[in-house]
Amino acid sequence: MKRILLPLILAASAVFSVSAAVEVYEFDTPEQEAAFHQLGKELRCPKCQNNNIADSNAGLAQDLRAKVYEMLKQGKNEDEIVEYMVARYGNFVTYNPPLTASTMILWAGPLLFVIGGFTVLVMRSRKSPKVVKDTALDSEEQARLDALLDEHNSEKKKDDQA
Repeated sequence: MKRILLPLILAASAVFSVSAAVEVYEFDTPEQEAAFHQLGKELRCPKCQNNNIADSNAGLAQDLRAKVYEMLKQGKNEDEIVEYMVARYGNFVTYNPPLTASTMILWAGPLLFVIGGFTVLVMRSRKSPKVVKDTALDSEEQARLDALLDEHNSEKKKDDQA
């Protein structure tokens, strides 16, 4: 009996320990619920950095979801909630940061990179290749060239005769 009871207790404890807490939020209006889901997709989790707060399981994301819910229940609109989050966590908390002096490089950087690359390609294609104009050989080089040509011609005559 002990052999059967112990594995059953272990299996039951494993099943109960795996269950996760599910957050349930009750809203007064469907508009509040829609705003909650929209904000959950628009706000980035500061800890996870690439997940929105709706998809993140981090404790901070759970706190942010609770704060969004609380602020919606207080009657705040989406813009006020986003302003609060930006004031607290910075522009990073939104997936679409506003155009400011500090985020200008994020918005203009890719365009400047493409324009710079195109400019380099155009400038390189317009350059003419350098031509060596001084091709005169000195007497020693000319003598060596003549000797090599004579040797080549004599070998060619031997091959033709054979």
